[in-house]
Amino acid sequence: MELTKAEEQVMHYLWNIEKGFLKDIIEQYPEPKPAYTTVSTVVRVLVKKKAIAYNSYGKVNEYYPLIKKSAYSKKHVSNLVQNFFDNSPGQFASFFTKESNLSVSELEELKALIDEQISEKKK
Repeated sequence: MELTKAEEQVMHYLWNIEKGFLKDIIEQYPEPKPAYTTVSTVVRVLVKKKAIAYNSYGKVNEYYPLIKKSAYSKKHVSNLVQNFFDNSPGQFASFFTKESNLSVSELEELKALIDEQISEKKK
């Protein structure tokens, strides 16, 4: 599922609060907050795309995500690796570790995660 930047921003706020009314989503935005109608339009598009759904309480709707942040992130990282790194996770990892200016402790943390995955796959 492809989302625009505005749609993605609403999804991030909704993932953070898990469920909420339009006013709750708008509260997540930094100042200056967008117009109520602007966010309402983006939310309606996300409902049509089946990215979010809602429960109605009279005239107000409580929205919640239908797609998980982890699934959305996984798809986009896969697309990034495929489109920019010749479908090579190794090239992506090399670029990421060299270009992201990670500290020694962050690199050690990544190494521990990789070692853990190696152990899991050997089982």
